[in-house]
Amino acid sequence: MATKLLLTFAICRLIVTVGLTLEPTELLHLGVDGQLSVHPSDLESASRDFGLLTRAEPLAVLHPSSALDVARLVRAAYGSDHGFTVSARGHGHSINGQAQTPNGVVVQMSGNGVGPRPRVRAGDMYVDVWGGELWIDVLRSTLEYGLAPKSWTDYLYLSVGGTLSNAGISGQAFNHGPQISNVHELDVVTGKGELMTCSEEQNSELFHAVLGGLGQFGIITRARISLEPAPQRVRWIRVLYSNFSAFTRDQEYLISVNGSQKFDYVEGFVIVDEGLINNWRSSFFSPGNPVKISSLGSNNGGVLYCLEVTKNYHESTAAAASVDQEVEALLKELNFIPNSVFTTDLPYVDFLDRVHKSELKLRSKGLWEVPHPWLNLFVPKSQIDDFNRGVFKGILGNKKTSGPILIYPMNKDKWDQRSSVVTPDEQVFYLVAFLRSALDNGEESQSLEYLSNQNRQILRFCDDDGIKVKQYLPHYTTQEEWRDHLGRRWDRFHQMKKKFDPRHILASGQQIFTPTFLGSSSRASR
Repeated sequence: MATKLLLTFAICRLIVTVGLTLEPTELLHLGVDGQLSVHPSDLESASRDFGLLTRAEPLAVLHPSSALDVARLVRAAYGSDHGFTVSARGHGHSINGQAQTPNGVVVQMSGNGVGPRPRVRAGDMYVDVWGGELWIDVLRSTLEYGLAPKSWTDYLYLSVGGTLSNAGISGQAFNHGPQISNVHELDVVTGKGELMTCSEEQNSELFHAVLGGLGQFGIITRARISLEPAPQRVRWIRVLYSNFSAFTRDQEYLISVNGSQKFDYVEGFVIVDEGLINNWRSSFFSPGNPVKISSLGSNNGGVLYCLEVTKNYHESTAAAASVDQEVEALLKELNFIPNSVFTTDLPYVDFLDRVHKSELKLRSKGLWEVPHPWLNLFVPKSQIDDFNRGVFKGILGNKKTSGPILIYPMNKDKWDQRSSVVTPDEQVFYLVAFLRSALDNGEESQSLEYLSNQNRQILRFCDDDGIKVKQYLPHYTTQEEWRDHLGRRWDRFHQMKKKFDPRHILASGQQIFTPTFLGSSSRASR
């Protein structure tokens, strides 16, 4: 009874605020089995995200129990007189308010009791998962069958629908492609409130549009994820470089190796601050034997580069011996600083969940829930040396940082060009991710204003120097900027929006299209 009264109150608030044409009893009779909440704690939670850079309180929050709940809500929004927006929110790990909406309802896809549990089909090597399921829970479910998804993100406490709406990348992407390249099928609620199953064969236009589509064409309620046999252990290796060309040459070599005699994961990061190498994932190095940049003979302006690779294996004497031989052979081909090899062995799950351990340490120090002015860029291989010169050695050189700077290459042929993701027009391109935290500790170089200005400086340098970067997890505030970002993909992107979300109801926090009910003279209608 209390739930029904709360739901009625929420509906009345929607009617007063946005002119919903349905009567409260009619909307109640739509059969929403979840909870439509206007509780202050729910509204506050949905108004914030990991970035802590923006805030927008919704009118209500839906905790759906099924895809039908999501479809009924969106259908009501689509059919209402004046309209209201609907934004899907997973674990709330957006940076710039992409899952927020001040004019409508946030669908809280992740959380206890929300959506069905994963269903593993071991014989067919796939798992069906709810769109709001966190990847850590997908992993736990599939490991019960000795299986695991092929491609990951570095942080597992993200929702399936959230990463598939962007791409989902990490050090396995060179081999298996991003997560969107490892999906067999989707259930999607379009902006018309239609619940559609789509795949390569069925409703393929919607399937490819939604993958990497930033939530613009539909809300993912189910994904069928490809699986493979899960390894048991991981040999995790780091080597250091002072020469950037040697570093990138070795990374590019490693992602070009074919066959089974190759690493399973290739990433890297840039060290512009001596403290970072000992603090970032600090359990890797011995606290009693910290790495010193000066001791490595770097004559590179205080900048070092760390290559990070892994080899997966099973727990047996023969497997361990084979890994030793394979790793030794691969490392012989590389040109890192002698005596800079750091190695550890750990369970496969511990490796995949490594960033969460860092999160727990930061939380214990009150350093997790702080602003995160992150900047993620795809940089063409042909221009990565110029980027190093102008950014790593120039803008960031000899300056204290407050978070890791990742850099690693990927193969474009592992990305399906029919998806909505935008990448550089080269066969090999790099992710460069500035994952900094803004700290209120009195140091100007770690303040939000300083880091935000530095991000703008990096983008301005790329623009002035003709470096054709593309943002990953893109953030723009005008449609002109979005047109430039999407380039030749814009016309198709716009057509898909007209077809699957003609009222521009979905994901308005991305600031690509203005909802039609907010004014016919909006930028989106031009």
